[in-house]
Amino acid sequence: MTPPPATIHASAVLVGRHAVLIRGPSGSGKSRLALDLIDLTRTGALAFTRLVADDRVLLEARYGRLVARPSAALAGLIEVRGLGLMRLAHEESAVVGLVVDLAAADAERLPEPAALRTDIGGIVLPRLAVASANAALPAVRAYMVHEMTRADG
Repeated sequence: MTPPPATIHASAVLVGRHAVLIRGPSGSGKSRLALDLIDLTRTGALAFTRLVADDRVLLEARYGRLVARPSAALAGLIEVRGLGLMRLAHEESAVVGLVVDLAAADAERLPEPAALRTDIGGIVLPRLAVASANAALPAVRAYMVHEMTRADG
């Protein structure tokens, strides 16, 4: 029997085929990073991005993958500081391919290999630990470019 989905305080954005799960304390920039990633599609830097969830993400381990979904009450909504809630097109679910931890206490310039992975619900995923929201977007972009190049090669 599969356990029920766990709800966590996070954001998730589908980038290509996999979601980026963005975790961090309140005010760390989760929604900002989500919006920054979505804006990369508008500029042409990324081919496809779409909001999955903001503020509350339902996570469920299914068939060896971690699936993210929005809470019903917040589906399609994202907080924009200074403006309030904004409605965006969103995905009903997405498989998580990367976890970004904002304001991470263990963020390092040259992280140890163990810090580059995290286990959520028995699913081991790549992880980026970022000290501040300002440094998150370049790190996430670099990760995606590296992974896309590696997948093509």
